[in-house]
Amino acid sequence: MKICMIVSRVPWPLEKGDKLRAYHQLKHLSKRHEVHLICLSDGRVDANAIQQLQTLTPHITVFQLSRWKMVLRIVMAFFSSKPFQVHYFYDRVISKKVKHLIDDMVPDAIYCQLIRCSEYVKHLHDYVKTLDYMDALSAGQHRRAVRAPWYLAPFVKEEARRLTAYEHLIFDYFEHHTIISEQDRKLIYHSQCERIEVVPNGIDAEYFKQDIKPSKTYDIVFTGNMSYPPNVEGARRLVHSILPLVRKHLSGAKLLLAGANPSAAVRALEGNGVVVSGWLDDIRTAYNDACVFVAPMQSGSGMQNKLLEAMCMELPCVTTSLAAAPLGVTHAIECCIGQTDEELANHVVSLLENPLLARQMGETGRRYVQRKFDWSAAVRVLESRCFESKNS
Repeated sequence: MKICMIVSRVPWPLEKGDKLRAYHQLKHLSKRHEVHLICLSDGRVDANAIQQLQTLTPHITVFQLSRWKMVLRIVMAFFSSKPFQVHYFYDRVISKKVKHLIDDMVPDAIYCQLIRCSEYVKHLHDYVKTLDYMDALSAGQHRRAVRAPWYLAPFVKEEARRLTAYEHLIFDYFEHHTIISEQDRKLIYHSQCERIEVVPNGIDAEYFKQDIKPSKTYDIVFTGNMSYPPNVEGARRLVHSILPLVRKHLSGAKLLLAGANPSAAVRALEGNGVVVSGWLDDIRTAYNDACVFVAPMQSGSGMQNKLLEAMCMELPCVTTSLAAAPLGVTHAIECCIGQTDEELANHVVSLLENPLLARQMGETGRRYVQRKFDWSAAVRVLESRCFESKNS
């Protein structure tokens, strides 16, 4: 089949969840199909990124979004009912170019990642279209609004309201729909939300493999894009609320916050046994250099890829039910689940003080993600439920 794939960012490097999902789906789809990748970009595109993607498909088109137009569109968005992020990514001039490109291409299927790209293709009724909601973005914004600073809360609440309405509205423009987890599917407010296919992320178990070290530099590690608000919130909670409780039992406990683009709020956390690494060329070094992985997520949506990676690296993990649920983890044998700062800290202390328990949980966690999260299997679901149905 000829598939046109439209994404809101160039999917390399893999420092964001949407990039990681798009990259691995492209990687597996291109083995059996002719995939044409159309990328929007709101920043500078590294030539190395294009070279990396060209190893998967030679058909790549990147449309650069104008900075001043993006600002203007956000201002104009206050006079509209569509989500701010939809306005941010939609450019009318680029939209015409996308339409011409698709009409020349004549794809068998269009695959659109995230609702922020949907405006580019929603009126192309001559093609079979699939929308990957990926996450229930409205739910993530509602959660974020509860803890947002007073000066941001009205904006976040308004975006949450708009997203809820738009997720419902855009559903009917697409023949097929996918989402990352059953938990997120239930949060899309549409009477036919059960039609949305759950297509989870996967994990490269050969790549994310533990490198046993005789000693560890850090007791705790937390990874992720450190400018993403839920991760910033998690990092602050970890340093200000959970780590002090851990240190009541283990006074010298050290913490590594690893990931791209640390915000000023995250950089300010460094010191007193807390290290902020910034971007790492190989994130596995962060996992290999720590004893316990902690993801104290209170907001956000979708699947926590960092949790998949840590479990695959045989790190014992401590997290909240919000992060564990999309992975289907409900038992303490795969990872420890807590809600309060005290519960999370107690789990960390228990694992640090009991190496045998930590090792058993790490081994169980790896077996679990290997069994349940495979990119080939996930992409096969996408193919059979969304693309091949055109010919059925």
